[in-house]
Amino acid sequence: MAPYDVIGNVAVVKFKRGMSVKEKKRFGERFLKEHSSVHSVLEKRGKISGRLRTPETRWIAGLKTKEALYRENGCEFRLNVDCCYFSPRLSSERSELAAMVKKGERVLVMFGGVAPFAIVIAKTRKPKEVISVELGKECNKYAVENVKRNKLRDVVTCVQGDVRKRVPALQGTFDRIVMARPNLKDSFLDVVFKKIKKNGMIHYYGFYPESEIDNLSELIYEEAKKAKKKIKILRIKKAGDIGVRKFRYRADVKAL
Repeated sequence: MAPYDVIGNVAVVKFKRGMSVKEKKRFGERFLKEHSSVHSVLEKRGKISGRLRTPETRWIAGLKTKEALYRENGCEFRLNVDCCYFSPRLSSERSELAAMVKKGERVLVMFGGVAPFAIVIAKTRKPKEVISVELGKECNKYAVENVKRNKLRDVVTCVQGDVRKRVPALQGTFDRIVMARPNLKDSFLDVVFKKIKKNGMIHYYGFYPESEIDNLSELIYEEAKKAKKKIKILRIKKAGDIGVRKFRYRADVKAL
């Protein structure tokens, strides 16, 4: 069985090299029969790339659409799988992180995508405000739609633009900052340290081979030292695999 992700009504399949188009189409037709909720089967082509970390897919079977309607944690999201990076595998991670949010908190989500972190937090907890910042224009359009879809316009605000420009311009500081960061070289921690309240929490995502995990804590403490910010890393945990013995890690960091 080829590895795949189901995002609502859309399945994205990573086929083995050498498979013919006919073989892929047969697989797609069979998949549609076995999964009644899936209406479109797409082929994942190449690696996630570019500044927006978007995938490239090709239609294989079913409806010729790349727009998905996905539900998780009592929330509903619409997105185009070619325009917006989205992982259904992070559903439990979003739920776990949201459970840490306390009533009345002001929360910032950086690299917010179609607003899954922001919406799950706002829908399942009682924050005062959640701001989601996303670079991609198309992705942000879906984020705005998803906020309306989940009836959260009074709580969640979507901001389109580069976090290095938009976050410093936001008023005030935050009780909690979620860095739903893609696999980029820039840590963006210098931006965050200026916007976090004393005793506030930062949730930083880093990508490392298992053998190099110590580099994550070293990076965070080094960046804090440069920013003259006192912090304490409370926990580092695996938040999903991204390759052979390479993982997404979440560091829970307290500002002192």
